Amino acid sequence: MPLTVRRAATPDLPVIVEFNRRLAKESEGKILDPAVVSAGVAAALADPAAKGPYYLAVDGGEIVGQMQITFEFSDWRNGWFWWVQGVYVRADARRRGVFRALYEHVRQQAQQAGNVIGLRLYVEPSNHTAQKTYESLGFVSAGYVLMEQYPL
Repeated sequence: MPLTVRRAATPDLPVIVEFNRRLAKESEGKILDPAVVSAGVAAALADPAAKGPYYLAVDGGEIVGQMQITFEFSDWRNGWFWWVQGVYVRADARRRGVFRALYEHVRQQAQQAGNVIGLRLYVEPSNHTAQKTYESLGFVSAGYVLMEQYPL
């Protein structure tokens, strides 16, 4: 069966929570609290216009990958950046075009929206494999260093 991409819905919550937990463990060595992640995913699924929708890659009825989009308005450019976040592809589905399918779907959605001026993402500095994948799709360094104050 061909790979398809669809928008996530409430019944997808357990898979998204599990993928987010795996993503944190694999990419940053972090163990996320399942209750906190579950509440966060539930909030996003209940209010995707404000908190960002999830898109899921499905192969033969099984969810094999995910991507969340969040939004940033740029007054300098008078338009929206969509941030690619929460990207996870199940280990047994990697190197099979899952990320590319998710990315192409989101890129098409962004182009159709009419007010989206660009896509952004962040990647761990040591994750060279992901960086090469993103570069192959046309992403370039934005020249910024990501900083945060967390927790407040």
